[in-house]
Amino acid sequence: MPGPGTQVDGAGRSDSEQIADPAVAHATVDRLFREESGRAVATLIRVLGDFDLAEEAVQDAFLIALERWPRLGIPANPGAWITTTARNRAIDRLRRRRRFTEKQAELEHRAAMDQAGSHGFGAGAGTAAEAEMADVAPIGDDRLRLIFTCCHPALAADARWRSPSARSAA
Repeated sequence: MPGPGTQVDGAGRSDSEQIADPAVAHATVDRLFREESGRAVATLIRVLGDFDLAEEAVQDAFLIALERWPRLGIPANPGAWITTTARNRAIDRLRRRRRFTEKQAELEHRAAMDQAGSHGFGAGAGTAAEAEMADVAPIGDDRLRLIFTCCHPALAADARWRSPSARSAA
């Protein structure tokens, strides 16, 4: 609901949300860049701790403002809009970076497993055993940890896991 003294157009938009003339929107972004960019960068540096990321995110926010404000109108608080948009862009970049690092590590692991599988069988390249091993997934960390825990030498000999053949020999 618009506040007191705010005019509303026929489409229900307040005067601060009305579609701006492109020249007015560009002039507003230009003025806002001079007045607010330093404040927005400083805020993001404090929040993110990364100078480069903060500067890039603020620049992206101003670019988005140049694209959107002529079409959608200038927001009621343009400085806050720039800071919020820049913060969201920075968070998106951090998420993308983290996801990229995770995927890169996963691909490196898979490549290492593929390479180990292709070199692990000696002269019998292309044998049925190699094909079978290629279909077997590597042992998960939890299962491997459980095996090592059950066989650990710190456990009493009778408490350790033994294979069925070792039990029958005892």
